[in-house]
Amino acid sequence: MIDLVDEKSSYISNFAEFERSMNGRHPWLASLRKDALARFEALGLPTTRDEQWRFTNISPIAGTAFRPADPKPDSLTVADISSYTLCEARCTQLVFLNGSYSENLSTVKFLPKGVRIISLAKALETDRELLEPLLLNSLSEDDAFRALNTAFMSDGAFVYLPPGTTVKEPIHLLFLSSSRTDPTASFPRNIIVLDEGSQADIVESYAGLDRGIYFTDSVTQVLIGPNCSVGHYKLQRESPSSFHLTTLHVVQDRDSSYSSHSVSLGGAITRNNFNVVLNGSGADCELNGLYVTKGHQHVDNHTTIDHAMPNCTSRELYKGILDENSTGVFNGRVVVRKDAQKSNARQTNKNLLLSRHAGINTTPQLEIFADDVKCAHGATIGQLNEEELFYLRSRGIDRDAARTLLTYAFASEMLAAIKIKPIQCQIDLVLMNRLSRHETTRGLP
Repeated sequence: MIDLVDEKSSYISNFAEFERSMNGRHPWLASLRKDALARFEALGLPTTRDEQWRFTNISPIAGTAFRPADPKPDSLTVADISSYTLCEARCTQLVFLNGSYSENLSTVKFLPKGVRIISLAKALETDRELLEPLLLNSLSEDDAFRALNTAFMSDGAFVYLPPGTTVKEPIHLLFLSSSRTDPTASFPRNIIVLDEGSQADIVESYAGLDRGIYFTDSVTQVLIGPNCSVGHYKLQRESPSSFHLTTLHVVQDRDSSYSSHSVSLGGAITRNNFNVVLNGSGADCELNGLYVTKGHQHVDNHTTIDHAMPNCTSRELYKGILDENSTGVFNGRVVVRKDAQKSNARQTNKNLLLSRHAGINTTPQLEIFADDVKCAHGATIGQLNEEELFYLRSRGIDRDAARTLLTYAFASEMLAAIKIKPIQCQIDLVLMNRLSRHETTRGLP
């Protein structure tokens, strides 16, 4: 059994060095960081004995001594990272290397008056009045990794849209990681605020520049005002040796619309914690997810949609494609509070197993405390249809190609929901490369 005390001590030691590097900046934030570290010490790293982690063994993370990643010098060029960018969209793009903002690789286009799209490090200097209450009050540190993110928080993205503002092009937040020597960890914190009547599409991308061992522990807070419309896209294609844990916390006000599209392709262990609070009457939420795994990858999606006010609607569809010895978890929870009458919630999880050795633990949940609601949930686990395979083979398509076509068709519904063409094309290309290379016939008749 791994000694978690030693692992906590490593983070505590790293924290002391991290605090010295901050050189006394932001005393109010230093206090918050210390409180978060104390919370991390009290909680400890989760184990499979914890209910919320019983299907996800993080011993590879707990057993690795990560050090905070150093900002990489801007030796990279825009051409070097072109396969990860959204050049075709001509959008504002903030690029982060190992969790730190890179001005040389970023592009800020002309923006409507009052719009702020800057690094969090800069925002802590210029926008403390807005950020301080969000950081102090918006998240309870009841999760060790979230507490750890707060303790080591120094950079990330800050996006603010004033009332009635529309940003037509996507806002791309690109996080690139590299670790060619010792295992490193980065802790991005993103804060996105949309004031009343504003509209935007936000893209979060996480990718590895090499096959090194690193750990990304990110937190994104999204505060959506009344009558706002937000499209949020998260694309994760980390190094196959990396670990990716992310927390998304969204609060919606009245008559707002939020649409989330999450795609998980990389990482040895991935954990996505998505929490949405429908905190205003008439709010509408859509959560879509696609996860594709092979080898010994493990991906865990934990989602919670909290219907806190009446007349709100939520739709959730997650699809998984699992091959070889990979495993997955889907734990989807919809809560309808006592006064949230006229709530309408639908939740579905569908999984396609391409190997006898792949596995999925799926737990859709409804917790309903109101009596005038429409709620439904369901989950499916299956393999490719042999009759459909036979039909394609009878038309001259070989077995591997037929399996690739049918597997891609299973995922295509999720791709069609993505409205930003460059993102859709990126995912389409990566997905086709993944499906065409893996051997789907092992262990199956």
